Amino acid sequence: MEIKLDKHSTNQASIKINLNEADYQPKVDAKLKDYAKKANIKGFRPGKAPIGMIKNLYGTSVLVEEINDILSSSLNDYIKEQTFKILGEPLPVVEDADAIDWKNQKDFEFEYKIGFVEDVQVTLDKSIKATDYSIKVDKKAVEEAITNLRRQYGKMTNPDVSQEDDFLYGDLKAADGSFEKSLSLPLSKMDGRSVKKFIGVEKGAVIEFDPSKAIKGELAEVLGVSEEEAANISGNYTFTVQNINRTEDAELDQEFFDKVFGPDQVKSEEEFVAKVEEILGDNYNKETKVFNEEKIKEILVEKAKVELPETFLKEWLLKANSGKVSEDEVEKEFPIYAKQLTWSLISNKIAEENEIKAEHEDVISKTQDMVREQLAASGLGSQMEENMDMFVNNYLQGNEGQNYMQMLTAVQNDKVLDLVKEKITLKEEKIDVDKFKELIKN
Repeated sequence: MEIKLDKHSTNQASIKINLNEADYQPKVDAKLKDYAKKANIKGFRPGKAPIGMIKNLYGTSVLVEEINDILSSSLNDYIKEQTFKILGEPLPVVEDADAIDWKNQKDFEFEYKIGFVEDVQVTLDKSIKATDYSIKVDKKAVEEAITNLRRQYGKMTNPDVSQEDDFLYGDLKAADGSFEKSLSLPLSKMDGRSVKKFIGVEKGAVIEFDPSKAIKGELAEVLGVSEEEAANISGNYTFTVQNINRTEDAELDQEFFDKVFGPDQVKSEEEFVAKVEEILGDNYNKETKVFNEEKIKEILVEKAKVELPETFLKEWLLKANSGKVSEDEVEKEFPIYAKQLTWSLISNKIAEENEIKAEHEDVISKTQDMVREQLAASGLGSQMEENMDMFVNNYLQGNEGQNYMQMLTAVQNDKVLDLVKEKITLKEEKIDVDKFKELIKN
């Protein structure tokens, strides 16, 4: 057997494996003899069929099977011996494989394309600078959150006369009869001039308007129709009001406090405001932590200047997801994939150099935190804590073990980022919610 590496560029190469008869024939003969002992062929007693007949029946399939086993193990062993980091999986050159004459050929050559990167260089020091944003929750943000909560837990009423921000339920019809649908029309989605026609009306009112001009935002979403239908909705339409729906904000009383936070968790308006401010701060600072870490990753990715085998990786992604993605989709999503892959290489390098390891206990702890957040978001909270072990085990055993591996990677990533923050220069900066929203947009 001969294995040769032929580098085409700094990050793409081919591996050629040459096999002669001595490399595979002993294994093929042994497998055929084993078949002969067990074969049950009509006209012969079990295990007594001539070896020549066994070769005619099974020789080619056994040959293919044994050569594939030899190729797989040889290729894997060869790759492990190399200093470079292989990316994706080796891609066999299909044209060569299709040309093989399995019945008559004795010597074989197989070629695989590979993509790789040489050693990733990462130097962490104070010359690397990043900003550590944190949120100062201002009065405006707290008031907006309380307004939304009061609306969320408010009481639905059906007044006689409409006003701004009501929902009008009724029939929308095209003047030419080409469209008719009963729907709920949110007045908050109407533009300032058009909405005046819908304010101060009663049940039975018929309003003429052009939906394509009057409605702000996505017409299909507001009217609950398909994009194709929405494209044809313009011109003269009428809306006949059948009902007026209004949500009256909940009162700031104990019943409201209990609905939001649970019985007797807060007992006054001041405590309620303080609790909302605390939760807002926690939530926003979780978001800023993610934002800050993504920016740090971007800085390190840029600094490392890892040259990925782009052509190879696009081909590999297309074949690895055969039938699931198109060339256009791979092309479009590749920049995101490349960034994630580069960060993974950097993170693994930092972990290796600093002996950072994700332990099983860390995985359990991180999964518990994740489950607690999910339970709290669904309103179940602490009453489900006694079942925590069951939730954690079910999650980590799910998806054929992939959930555990993903959580293991996440734990290592957390530890790597903690180390990075210690090594680089982090400038702390407090910002308000509006400033943070601007940063996210950019």
